[in-house]
Amino acid sequence: KGTIHLFRKSQRSLVGKLTHEFRLVAADRRSWKILLFGAINLICIGFLLMWCSSTNSIALTAYTYLTIFDLFSLVTCLISYWVMMKKPSPVYSFGFERFEVLAVFASTVLAQLGALFILKESAERFLEQPEIHTGRLLVGTFVALFFNLFTMLSIKNKPFAYVSEAASTSWLQEHVADLSRSICGIIPGLSSIFLPRMNPFVLIDIAGALALCITYMLIEINNYFAVDTASAIAIALMTFGTMYPMSVYSGKVLLQTTPPHVIGQLDKLLREVSTLDGVLEVRNEHFWTLGFGTLAGSVHVRIRRDANEQMVLAHVTNRLYTLVSTLTVQIFKDDWIRPTLSSVPIANNILNLSDHHIIPMPSLKAADNLNPVTSTPAKPSSPPPEFSFNTPGKNVNPVILLNTQTKPYGLGFNHGSAPYSSVLNQGLGIPGMGAAQGFRTGFANVPSRYGTNTRGQPRP
Repeated sequence: KGTIHLFRKSQRSLVGKLTHEFRLVAADRRSWKILLFGAINLICIGFLLMWCSSTNSIALTAYTYLTIFDLFSLVTCLISYWVMMKKPSPVYSFGFERFEVLAVFASTVLAQLGALFILKESAERFLEQPEIHTGRLLVGTFVALFFNLFTMLSIKNKPFAYVSEAASTSWLQEHVADLSRSICGIIPGLSSIFLPRMNPFVLIDIAGALALCITYMLIEINNYFAVDTASAIAIALMTFGTMYPMSVYSGKVLLQTTPPHVIGQLDKLLREVSTLDGVLEVRNEHFWTLGFGTLAGSVHVRIRRDANEQMVLAHVTNRLYTLVSTLTVQIFKDDWIRPTLSSVPIANNILNLSDHHIIPMPSLKAADNLNPVTSTPAKPSSPPPEFSFNTPGKNVNPVILLNTQTKPYGLGFNHGSAPYSSVLNQGLGIPGMGAAQGFRTGFANVPSRYGTNTRGQPRP
């Protein structure tokens, strides 16, 4: 027997959650129009698929896939309305705008997959071309064209409208734009319709219908059935070329990349932020597209220790908020630390160097065991050392030597230069003999490198 939870909420299934969200969208009157167009679209797709089967035309099938894409665009529009109704939650702190980006990406990718399927079927038909019946070919063409144009022009699809303008132009749009410039040069009144560039969805609907009309005429006149396959390939290529730039744009949004057209503006704003009073450094900046037309970002700002954090935060937010709607700014003060001169207590007389005399260093091993070249114990069985240093070893402590010269200010630092004769007389030329200068470290009883032992006698 398990524990009974009196106030525990029941867990909904996936179907229950989808039904709940659909009811939330259906409660809005703006979505009724979309639902009505969706129902008509399903009926139209059913009739078109039956006519494709009766005519045996693959070109009409390729054009019918555009009507199926219209159904996907209506679903995307419903998702856009649902996103506007939902508020950010602890799980989705940035909101649900990326759902409509994902819907656009999925719709365009599915349209391209349909185009690839048409290309594969067309390649098979070139080997064995079936007979095409033109009884309902022209009727299906005009029904699909009328419904596609009526849907595109009647429904304001915000996600696809933004993507069609922000994405790069397709090859079909570029060729039509070149043709439109020539036409508008003759008839200037058409520039408002054809320029600067036409709607890609309207353009592909008109181009596909024109290809089907040419197919109908050639089959009726010459029974040239292969033109149906050629028209299907043309419609598939136009579909793929139109949807590919939109897929790329929405895919970059999903990958949280910085839009290329705002990089210059962001650099200008960051330079302005770095010149604000109290700001020392702007680093770890990252900006990305959260949704269509929504830019998010985060930045770290290092300020002076005496700067006002709230004032700097207000100025930075005010500068970046003009471009970045969802912004996270982390302010932290400069963390410099003064260097420590000594980490151990210093004796009172440590600065008086004249009070310290020479401390004899413990003698090393016998000179007989030393190699006169490397000052390393020589062993018959061991190879010569790889490196040789003229140092007494790492375990030898430095010794402060006596200085008899005058030390001004009582700090133990020598000023001026001593004559060379006095330097040589004090044993500077032979290590280990006599007193050394107060500004160097001396070592007693250390064998020199000139082949003499600790007493300056020649080595046997």
